[in-house]
Amino acid sequence: MKLHFLWLALVLIGVKTNAAKQGKNATIPALIVFGDSIMDTGNNNRLHTLLKCNFPPYGKDFSGGIATGRFSDGRVPSDLIAEKLGLAKSLPAFMNPNLKPQDLLKGVTFASGGTGYDPLTAKIMSVISVWDQLTYFKQYISTIKQHFGEKKAQDILDNSFFVVCSSSNDLAHTFIAQSHNYDRTSYPNFLADSAAKFVRELHKLGAKKIGVFSAVPVGCVPLQRTVFGGLFTRGCVESLNNMAKQFNARLSPALESLDKELDGTIFYIDVYDTLFDMIQHPSKYGKLIL
Repeated sequence: MKLHFLWLALVLIGVKTNAAKQGKNATIPALIVFGDSIMDTGNNNRLHTLLKCNFPPYGKDFSGGIATGRFSDGRVPSDLIAEKLGLAKSLPAFMNPNLKPQDLLKGVTFASGGTGYDPLTAKIMSVISVWDQLTYFKQYISTIKQHFGEKKAQDILDNSFFVVCSSSNDLAHTFIAQSHNYDRTSYPNFLADSAAKFVRELHKLGAKKIGVFSAVPVGCVPLQRTVFGGLFTRGCVESLNNMAKQFNARLSPALESLDKELDGTIFYIDVYDTLFDMIQHPSKYGKLIL
């Protein structure tokens, strides 16, 4: 059973819903992605971290059976979104040393597996924080200006689809380290406020069309179910899912407020409910293929 149709449908609903603000003839020149392992296509390969997937069996379903550093057997959502938008079959990682300037034109991902909105998360995991991803984005725009001119750079800023996807590592791991500072309500609120701050900073750098993913049912991740879900039942961890829902409840209105305040389009991409339903009722969504 494959999830990519769900991800694409949800993202494109967001794109199409907000396309009216851009006009019927608007095109999307590039896809620019920030976030964690859900969107990382190989940035962690260049880091001194244990969080890498550039070895078998990862990549066994990718073109050529190559382990590229994606946290997946095949492609990840950033690749699938890029393909559905007609840009490319796979989205390059910005840290890839083999990238040429021409490779940057259709977009890149700055995402780093293991990161989060809490700066402590990236520090613990020795990966790229979302804030450092913004620094790399500045380098990206500078490179575009240098090789293709100010007009092309402005086109990318004005018309590209910017995607932000994070929070799982914060909720599943860093909350324990932060439990002396926050409780199960204040920590998700802190993360949502940090996400909104990130979007504001991204907008200041010129991004005009920004979609932000909700938290996923992190309590249903296999690791959490195995460790905290009960020895025999391995059920979803309700306390973690409740934190994810609290994050979403805080994030959605914050993004709506930013959309009204700032020029451009800022929107919330809700994936929680559908993913949770798929986990609880998989037969509704097709047959499992092993």
